[in-house]
Amino acid sequence: MCLAIPGKLIEKNEDDPLMPIGRVAFGGISKEVNLAYTPEARTGDYLLVHVGFAISIVDEEEAGRVFELLEELEEIPPPPG
Repeated sequence: MCLAIPGKLIEKNEDDPLMPIGRVAFGGISKEVNLAYTPEARTGDYLLVHVGFAISIVDEEEAGRVFELLEELEEIPPPPG
């Protein structure tokens, strides 16, 4: 199973056209992300990020739904055992 997390592109560095890098905010944390699969992404876009690569652009509404689901998962108690 793969898990991609949405984040907001807050900075884009296109100095190397073969390896575009962006800084993506995930709540209170920001990370550098490879934008090779999403070269059309612009600052302010929401991206689905998997293992350090932005794999697609999503709209803000979809990103919000994912954030809500993740919050719900945090409220579920772990299984006994």
